[in-house]
Amino acid sequence: MADSTSASTPAMPPPVRANRPMSEALLNEKWDHCLSTLLIRSTLGASFGVIFSVLLFKRRAWPVWTGLGFGAGRAWEECDSSFKRASFPSRDGLRVMRP
Repeated sequence: MADSTSASTPAMPPPVRANRPMSEALLNEKWDHCLSTLLIRSTLGASFGVIFSVLLFKRRAWPVWTGLGFGAGRAWEECDSSFKRASFPSRDGLRVMRP
């Protein structure tokens, strides 16, 4: 009896998603990646600047700002290249070996 009732009920269609268009989702994902990369690289650069400032430069401020600038510049270039290669599939920093 249970088999006949379950077979007679129609299959439910998948729920309709009210998501953003695919291109907008990809763009948002790229911006999120760029902002997180900027935060991480800038923090790492400033951290190296603090270490060099304490160890080598008698606690001056310019190594910290220089490290911060290098980190932010590196993140900017990575973000810029990810937006420019929008037509190519993302490889996320992997080197492609060609024969």
